[in-house]
Amino acid sequence: MLTESQKAKFDAYKAASANDSAAKKRLAVLFDDGIYTEIDAGVKNADALAGVVTAYGYVDGSPVYAFSQDKSVKGGAVNKAHAAKVCRIFELASRTGVPVVGIYDSNGAFIDDGAEAIKAYSDMLMWTSNLSGVVPQISVVAGTCTGSAAMVACAADFVIATEDAELYVAPNSGTKGREAVSNGTAAFVAKDDTEAVNIAKKLISMLPANNISAAPMFEFAETGKAANGSASDIAEAVADADSIVELSDGFGTAAYTAIATIGGSAVGIAATNKTADKLSSDDCSKLARFVRTCDAFTVPVLTIIDTEGFASEASVRDMAKLASAYAEATTLKISVVTGKAYGAAMAALGAGNADVTYAYPDAVISPIAPVTAVEFLWHDKLKGAADLAAERNKLAAEYADSNASAFDAAEKNCIDDIITAEEARAKVISVLEMMSGKRMNKQLPKKHSNMPF
Repeated sequence: MLTESQKAKFDAYKAASANDSAAKKRLAVLFDDGIYTEIDAGVKNADALAGVVTAYGYVDGSPVYAFSQDKSVKGGAVNKAHAAKVCRIFELASRTGVPVVGIYDSNGAFIDDGAEAIKAYSDMLMWTSNLSGVVPQISVVAGTCTGSAAMVACAADFVIATEDAELYVAPNSGTKGREAVSNGTAAFVAKDDTEAVNIAKKLISMLPANNISAAPMFEFAETGKAANGSASDIAEAVADADSIVELSDGFGTAAYTAIATIGGSAVGIAATNKTADKLSSDDCSKLARFVRTCDAFTVPVLTIIDTEGFASEASVRDMAKLASAYAEATTLKISVVTGKAYGAAMAALGAGNADVTYAYPDAVISPIAPVTAVEFLWHDKLKGAADLAAERNKLAAEYADSNASAFDAAEKNCIDDIITAEEARAKVISVLEMMSGKRMNKQLPKKHSNMPF
């Protein structure tokens, strides 16, 4: 039997945690049927709640941990208690191998905490870093995300920003939602927080729960299309119908990245886009980050190659970063050369160390562009040409057909098979089924590679 004092405290406790804040509404959108269980619900900082709601529940039937910053409590300011609640979510996720969704909407640090505020952010950064590659982490920036919190949010595997979200560290350097996508900070932009949370739910449903769990399987239907055209056209034809979730579509536009299902299996699709320019530094960064994310959770990577190579202004460091990401990845790697594959780009995109590499009959695989090869190797044939440009192009086509064709690559054991666009989907599904049990490649003992970031 409660005493009057205990009853009064209990009533006050329940009243304090019963607020219908935006933070709680966002969690209700995230979890199945709007049902979730709060953790550390009564934790306070001074005379107010900690300014963040932490909870667990189910998303499409799978367990998920989440936190949602509560701007209705002192602007959602991050204080020592706030950080402790968030870090507990990270810790529980590490123990149980369960994904984490962080919903950010805060005006920054609780300045009254002084040095403790710096310690609070440092703890959050340490935990999200330690958890990286162990369980999927998704950040939803639904409002303001400033200072060190922006670094915490951007350390996640995927960042989803609403159109009016602000994401920045230094004052007067704010980045709105769409800008965050165009500069590569966010993978998605959503019109509002409900759409952003639903994107997070979609990603969770398609990814393994952690780095040792198998990816979920899905029922599927074929599109019935031939894998021709742009990167997105080919991806749509190879993937199961209505399964594609494209990432970072406004960043690195000569590259295409998406998570989809193929034959019911989750697959990362990385492609170069023949309708765009050569690969820039942004394209290299986009592809490298995507491949590392897929590899962390053993999601197979299908690479569709059709590019003339790297742009002249692309950084060699970023090219090496891309090459390192592919070389280090031990997940199942399938490459399909659908058009041009010239020089260093072909090597960087992992075609040489893929588990299986296919090429279309009209693919051109060459260490240098055929036009350049003609200048170096067949320069004598250009002498006396009435129309030098026309003759050069004619010889380039001849060189591509005789020295750089898919058939030449097959004869030299550089590709596994030559396939048509109509066969592409079936061939990829066959490899996914046959090599689903691929074991990690043997590697030299080391702490980690030193990728040229």
